[in-house]
Amino acid sequence: MANVKQILGELDKDSFVTLMEKLIGESKYVQNNPPDLIPEEDRVVKHVLDILNPYGTTVGGPLVINHISYTPKRGNLIVEYPGTESDKVVSFVGMHMDVVTANPDAWEFDPFSLSINGDELRGRGTTDCLGHVALVTELMKRLGETKPKLKSTVVAIFIASEENSSIPGIGVDELWGDGWFDKLNQGPLYWIDAADKQPCIGTGGTIPWKLKVTGKLFHSGLPNKAINALELGMEALREIQTRFYKDFPPHPKEKVYKFETPSTMKPTQWSYPGGGINQIPGECTIAGDVRLTPFYSVSDCMKKLQEYVDYLNANIEKLDTRGPVSKYVLPNENLRGRLDISFDQTSSGIACDLNSLGYRVLAKATKEVVGYLKPYSITGSLPLVRDLQDKGYDVQTTGYGIMATYHANNEHCLLSDMGQGYLVFASIIAQLEG
Repeated sequence: MANVKQILGELDKDSFVTLMEKLIGESKYVQNNPPDLIPEEDRVVKHVLDILNPYGTTVGGPLVINHISYTPKRGNLIVEYPGTESDKVVSFVGMHMDVVTANPDAWEFDPFSLSINGDELRGRGTTDCLGHVALVTELMKRLGETKPKLKSTVVAIFIASEENSSIPGIGVDELWGDGWFDKLNQGPLYWIDAADKQPCIGTGGTIPWKLKVTGKLFHSGLPNKAINALELGMEALREIQTRFYKDFPPHPKEKVYKFETPSTMKPTQWSYPGGGINQIPGECTIAGDVRLTPFYSVSDCMKKLQEYVDYLNANIEKLDTRGPVSKYVLPNENLRGRLDISFDQTSSGIACDLNSLGYRVLAKATKEVVGYLKPYSITGSLPLVRDLQDKGYDVQTTGYGIMATYHANNEHCLLSDMGQGYLVFASIIAQLEG
């Protein structure tokens, strides 16, 4: 074990920072917010390949490199360092090459170029997740350079289209469907898209929802002739949330897994067709999401939400109203207010197996390198992880950015944290050899 760690050594920080400069320089072009911003992940792939191709099998090196694209300019990258035993694999996956948007006017520094302030590496993607792309690239480069004799095959999967799933068929789901994950169940799988250099032992499921509210538009001077969609939406959502928190209360296992919050349902967007301020709107749409801890079923929750809406539609006149003439039913016109709920693409959270080999190895490496072990859970979401776990994969998640800067203005990471992340990876590989 000591020999493997000695061979892999420490992170080449100069090489890492040079690569980071190139990757953060592409962050403007890999912002993911369709239809306005469609990322071109191949811009990132190019820089990674510039580092790894000199060690690829096509030039006599050990790295098996596959660039997999399902749509132009939006590739995924799979890199393997072969081991000597076919039934032993350790994988580092989930490092995504797209980023969330950044408004330069709201930042204290340019989000689209790397700047350095002491130990801080600053720019969009440094924490989420281009910093991890660079980190695992450096790990695979070192394997290609030093060619240690390993029992385990080491696999790295860099993915496209993680930050927005509204355009399907591009990234990790397609890789999964095409079998690129099939052999990764022969050892621990580490999803590298978390932060604070500790094991993230639990994540949340997501249920994006839209509640369309239909009333009757009318002049605000005659509110008795209207069904106010805004009032109906507010009262209906209050009732839906009340029922949700009754049916999905804090779960006892959330304390065991140290979840920061229990399951939640909340609105995040509100829209209506527009019109004059003296018009009572006849329709509106409220949108938001459910974040569900992994001890509840996403499908059960969706079924419950639909049941709430069905009940309210059947009993719309029982909802609280606002003012003496506010109403949701106009009997003389045979009109009733109506609610319709719909769901976008959902995902399920994960509670990692804390008794598995993957977790034990990660925990030991973290304590050894970082100096302490403090696992945590959040209701942030990751793609595919629950599907992998349900199929028997030993899935663990961790990362070396800074949680407080995820999706935030002034995103940054620490070079020292990334250096520790590299040592954790080296320790994991070495332990599995032992």
